[in-house]
Amino acid sequence: MILLHVAAAALYALAAWMAWRAHGPPPPREGAASTRSITWNWLLAAALVLHAWLAWGDVATPEGLDLSLANAISVVAGLVAAVAWGTGLLSTLPVIGLVVLPVAAIASLLPLLLASPHRFPYAGESMAAAHVAVALVSYALFLVAALQALVLMGLEKRLHRRLLDPGSAGMPPLLTLERFLFRLITAGFVLLTLTLGSGMLFTEQLFGKPITFTHKSVFSVLGWLTFGALLFGRWRYGWRGRVALRWIIAGTVFVFLAYLGYKFVLEVILGR
Repeated sequence: MILLHVAAAALYALAAWMAWRAHGPPPPREGAASTRSITWNWLLAAALVLHAWLAWGDVATPEGLDLSLANAISVVAGLVAAVAWGTGLLSTLPVIGLVVLPVAAIASLLPLLLASPHRFPYAGESMAAAHVAVALVSYALFLVAALQALVLMGLEKRLHRRLLDPGSAGMPPLLTLERFLFRLITAGFVLLTLTLGSGMLFTEQLFGKPITFTHKSVFSVLGWLTFGALLFGRWRYGWRGRVALRWIIAGTVFVFLAYLGYKFVLEVILGR
């Protein structure tokens, strides 16, 4: 298993190296770009499949679901890479791969480096498992959206200064990328809404009340309100650019703190 984790990290690293090459000027030989793209896609597909198989084995243990911090980071990083690749963002904006893929490579090794089992006490509840799965996917969508927003802001600044990027010749217009960005945020918001709704039903079944005021629930609600306000502002006032970026970053920070930040404090700082 150790060698398989290392292999997944190596595949991510190779894909990141090829993304770095794709970010530069196009190759001079005709057909070289197509060959490089096919090789990159196969490398990344292999990394994602191997990472998914390893993450499933790390989380679904015979003793129950292991949702330790290391496993949670590994799963979220893999989902971020999968979402960025599946939506075509890694091909459209290769610079995103320079962040996502190295992080995924490191995250795939974390279950080996930070072994700290944390059994999910309600793993037998199907609603609880679905709640966790939907939550992790929504976090991944928001993280990808935040990365895309940062890249778009950088591209917009370069465009205003008339500094052309050599790798941006085949890139779609910024308005097209911005519309796609808000589709990602809308999808993440819908999943976050489902997460909060299923969480309320689940806690009501267990504790007899729909809401328990913990750091996780407070930050989740703050993230939901932030993204809800952003989508309303986009629809009503046409928010974009720096205004939208501030809301996206703020909402992503809240969502990040709601789960991964909370688990970091709980497991690493408090040692629970």
